[in-house]
Amino acid sequence: MKKILFFLAAVWTLQACKSEETSVSNYFNYGDSLESAGVRMIPIQTPKGTFKVWTKRFGNNPKIKILLLHGGPAMTHEYMECFETFFQREGFEFYEYDQLGSYYSDQPTDTTLWTNERFVEEVEQVRMAIGADASNFYILGNSWGGILGMEYALKYQKNLKGLLISNMVASAPEYGKYADEVLAKQMDPQILKEIRAIEAKKDFANPRYMELLIPNFYHEHICRLQEWPDALNRSLKHANGVIYTQMQGPSEFGIGGSLAKWDIKNRLKEISVPTLMIGGKYDTMDPKAMEAQSKMVQKGSYLYCPNGSHLSMWDDQKVYMKGVIDFIHKVDVGAN
Repeated sequence: MKKILFFLAAVWTLQACKSEETSVSNYFNYGDSLESAGVRMIPIQTPKGTFKVWTKRFGNNPKIKILLLHGGPAMTHEYMECFETFFQREGFEFYEYDQLGSYYSDQPTDTTLWTNERFVEEVEQVRMAIGADASNFYILGNSWGGILGMEYALKYQKNLKGLLISNMVASAPEYGKYADEVLAKQMDPQILKEIRAIEAKKDFANPRYMELLIPNFYHEHICRLQEWPDALNRSLKHANGVIYTQMQGPSEFGIGGSLAKWDIKNRLKEISVPTLMIGGKYDTMDPKAMEAQSKMVQKGSYLYCPNGSHLSMWDDQKVYMKGVIDFIHKVDVGAN
């Protein structure tokens, strides 16, 4: 009898190993005639012609397809590489993606392309290219990517299963007000005075501007890690400053570009898909505003990162990733 039980156990173990091996093999099987590690340049139709955007696919999961929307505008996917290990462990299918104008995608110079409406249509074309739909499509947008995610949902939520807005409020004027009335007052008055003097002269190319902002603002409210991750440094190095300045303004210390008057707060009630709003204690965005937004959408949840800043996926990583993953699993099974 013991021999039979041992034999059955051995067979079960071999079958389990074979099943796991097949599963792993399928996870990285994208049906490519030429394997390219998931990288694909997707053609995008715009009013100014056809351009290509860079995407990289991880995994094969028909139930969960997540598109990561980076910030900026015109940063890169690189600072979002931290999702790779977390999401692959969960078996999620997800996509890193450089929006048009960003480093790894085409970079047309026509300034009329840099509008919210045009970017929304770009995301929709990417969705179609990756074969996602309302049964499996999730957007996770950070910072400007959060603006883009909310705008996309307002037009195309019929194609979404879940929406995750990471560290972005729904009102740019409120973002600017929080920077002026709360964050600025936390800064050394003499340093703030020097920063304001440079801004008054619009001398943003002055190296002293970033010399002041990086240690006194960016390290306090953008990413609080003592040593910034290589992925973040690469993303900053590759940022398209022309697009960033046109839309956001010269720095993250408030907002002064074409997005300065952007405000869809009164439209959040139109978003009916399950939505997670993520805020951090030290964020450039008011975490209380993020919590309030979670109550304005129809099916909202809130994730608070007590040690997090604007890039809470880095400086409060365990709390952030657990909350994001739990939310996706709940939406997947219809619990949200």
